[in-house]
Parts: sequence; C-alpha cells; structure tokens
Amino acid sequence: MIKLFTDQSYLSPENRTVVFPLLFDLWYLPNSNLVQKYKLVDSVESCDIAVVPVDLAHYGNEKTFDDFVANALKHGKKIWVYTAGDYGKTIPKPVFTFRTAGFDSKLDKNTFILPSFITDPFVHLEQQFKPLSKTALPAIGFVGHANNSLLKRLKEVLVFLKYRFALFTNKLVTDSQKFYPSSVKRFQLLQILERQNNVKTDFIYREKYKGGFKNQEDKEKSILEFFQNIQQNPYIFCLRGAGNFSVRFYETLAMGRIPFVIDTDFRLPLNQIIDWQKHCVIASEKNVVDTLVTFHKNITSQDFIQLQKDNRKLWLEFLEREAYFIKIHTIFKRLLNEI
Repeated sequence: MIKLFTDQSYLSPENRTVVFPLLFDLWYLPNSNLVQKYKLVDSVESCDIAVVPVDLAHYGNEKTFDDFVANALKHGKKIWVYTAGDYGKTIPKPVFTFRTAGFDSKLDKNTFILPSFITDPFVHLEQQFKPLSKTALPAIGFVGHANNSLLKRLKEVLVFLKYRFALFTNKLVTDSQKFYPSSVKRFQLLQILERQNNVKTDFIYREKYKGGFKNQEDKEKSILEFFQNIQQNPYIFCLRGAGNFSVRFYETLAMGRIPFVIDTDFRLPLNQIIDWQKHCVIASEKNVVDTLVTFHKNITSQDFIQLQKDNRKLWLEFLEREAYFIKIHTIFKRLLNEI
C-alpha cells in the first residue's frame, strides 16, 4: 500500500471538480479497489508521497505551493502535482507532474500523462465489443468539429489572442502555446483523405464543438452517431484540439478500434510500460495517406483483428480510470522500493 499525505482542508465540496483525480476516488467517492492500494495519512512524516490536493491553478498562491514542496522535500518525500486543463503547466521543481497534455520534447521523465477518463462507450451503444474484419481498402471514420470557413479561421485567431492575453496578465497558469487552429487543420487533413481512391472514408463534419446542439434529444442523437461511426470503422482519425491531446483517441481505444493519430509532438499515458507503436497508427501531417495505406497493406487479416482486441484490452487494463491508477501504483511502488 502507498501512503499519501495531502492538505485535506482542500477536499471540500466546492473543489470536487479540481481535485487530484486519485484523491477524488479515495475521498469523495471511495473506490473499493483503489483504497486497497492507497491510504491517506495525516502527516507528511508518515507518508510515501505528498500530493498537492487540487489543480495547481486552484492551490492557494505561489508561496502556498512552495511551502508544501519544501516541507515534503525536507522529509525526503516524493511529490505529486496535478495541473489540469487543455494545456497544463511545467513545474521547475523536483516533483512528479500529472497532466493531460503537453509536448513530449519539452516534458521531463517525471511527467505523467493522464488519459481522458471516459465512460465505456458501449454503455451508450448498449452493445458488446466486436472486431471488424480487414477489407481491401482502409476504412477510416470521423465525426466531429472540422471547419475551414473564413469565420471559423477568424474565431480561432480571436480565441488564441484571448488566451495569450490571459497568459500575459497571469489570469491563466499554463505553459505557453503556439497558435494551432485545430478545427481548420482537421478539416484540411480530412479533405486530403476524402480525395483518395485507395481510402474509404466515413466522415461527418460538425461546424461547432460537439455539434453545437442545444436540446437534449439532439445531443443524445449526436453522441449515438459519434459512437456508431467508431463502431463501424476500424480506423478513426484523431487530431489534437485546443490542448495537445485527443479525447477521441481514448474513445477509439475503448471501442477496440485503431486510432489514426496525427503526430503533434504528443506524449501518451504510461509510455514507460506501453509500446504505443503497437496500438495506433501515427502519421505526420505531410504523410497521412501513405502512412495509412502502407500500414493497412502490411497488416495481416489475423493481426488486424487481434490489434482491435488488444486495444480494447489496453483501455480496460491500463487507461480506464481505476486501471490507470492501479498501474501508477505499480510504477511508484517500484520507485519507492528503490530508495
């Protein structure tokens, strides 16, 4: 069992949405399997790991954070920090950082990527996983926000300028990001694939994020359409959004399909123990067609089916919320034993 210390005064109802995800599973809605792996203790002296209780942007001020880190280091403890949101924050201190996004080339070895913690998509479909057989042409699906209009381009610029202003005025605690019009990029790359004779595409373009639907009936219809598209296509196009990660990537794995993901210098979860090259097809923006066609040509029919099975298993055993923190327990148990 790993003993965790945190500032429990932050574990209040109003902080439910910003608390370190594992602490939510130990404090607010205790998970029966995780409480057998982790235990909250009342003093930093008796812990194995000191955990900053909430997202860094919501944890007091800079001095509050510095004092917490200094106290943990004084007692020789490892430190976990959670930096939430689309971007995340690089922390120049001897800590382990948990974040959903970032650029792999700029992240240190102590940075852990959190998966997007999603509900099993088969709950929406009320069906069971079944792999698809290999067909002559690679069949790739996509349902989502992809828009190349002039108005959309202008909105992307305005959103970015607003973000830069918030960063400049210290209203936002994140790493600095370059301009990346994700919905425009998405549209352009999807169009390249659609124009090919050697690729079968099944794309539904949404002009707004999550379709922009207002009433519940349309929202539910949109969600069903989204997951049916993943179910019906073995490859699913995945590209980052505002942050350098894709929720669709995890939804694709959860449904036992193959993410066709555009390389934007991302880091994927548990890269210390998962060989991600065996679970997804990674392409550059300049080589989307050849990468997909070549991969599909070279994979055998048997391996094609097995890959889908392996991806469903990967999500269940590594990326589902409880499973992820069980794997984190294994990693840190080993690190602690090395002390």
